Amino acid sequence: MPITVQTQSAVTDIRRLVYGLRPPVLDELGLVAALREQAVQYTSGPSIHFDVPDSLPELAAAVEVEAYRIALEALTNVVRHARARSCTIRLELNEAAMTLTVEVRDDGQGCLRDCQRGVGLTSMRERAEELGGWVVLEPVPTGGLVVRAQLPCVLSSPFPVSERPLSSPS
Repeated sequence: MPITVQTQSAVTDIRRLVYGLRPPVLDELGLVAALREQAVQYTSGPSIHFDVPDSLPELAAAVEVEAYRIALEALTNVVRHARARSCTIRLELNEAAMTLTVEVRDDGQGCLRDCQRGVGLTSMRERAEELGGWVVLEPVPTGGLVVRAQLPCVLSSPFPVSERPLSSPS
């Protein structure tokens, strides 16, 4: 194999590893915009709505990554399995309780018997539990399913990213 092909292959492998650790889109756009960006990729399927704060304080990196991955896994399940017309992604920061709630709600067919044992749900639960949080699935009385995760969070900064004060030179 020529060296250029080996180099390109190594670069691809390194990028895949880095993305696995922390998706670059979180650094570029932040959690809310990164979720919106990903939702745009689903051109067929349910209409996707957002119920999110105008701005979030800077969250600890692990919380942001796990919230992003949990929301995307739940959204992927809605698009692939729910037969939903609409889906809402909700983020709620409770600074008093120091928790971030991530909720993905759809109006689809609900959960089939095996959804409690699926790889996606197991992955979401493991991600939340690694941080000391939890994930639950609940049927929606009018039809559909809600995936709700609560993650303990530590704020990296007391100011929202858009309102961070400029540091003055010493």
